[in-house]
Amino acid sequence: MPLKESFFQNVYEVVEKIPCGRVTSYGAIAEYLGLRGSARMVGWAMTASHAGKNNVPAHRVVNRNGLLTGKHHFGGPKVMQQLLESEGIQVKDDRVIEFEKMFWEPGKEMVKW
Repeated sequence: MPLKESFFQNVYEVVEKIPCGRVTSYGAIAEYLGLRGSARMVGWAMTASHAGKNNVPAHRVVNRNGLLTGKHHFGGPKVMQQLLESEGIQVKDDRVIEFEKMFWEPGKEMVKW
């Protein structure tokens, strides 16, 4: 899959591949796209995904420690947690329980661009 001109679109295409019941991090997506150190830009893309008509499962993207740092963009303080829990991911104190087990690493689980 070739890189698109739009960084956000590249991010969305990776996020759309995260399997139900798994999570990844902003940094893992940035690294997969060849932009290590650009986790914040991935976060901006996730924020923008809520404004568009994208059907991007942004709730599956958390920070490098499994924290639900983007939860305030989901229309309520518990919506992100509820979406994750509906997929079988346990969350306590805004952190994914067994984060390492639930972690989906694009660089290992997808063919490189």
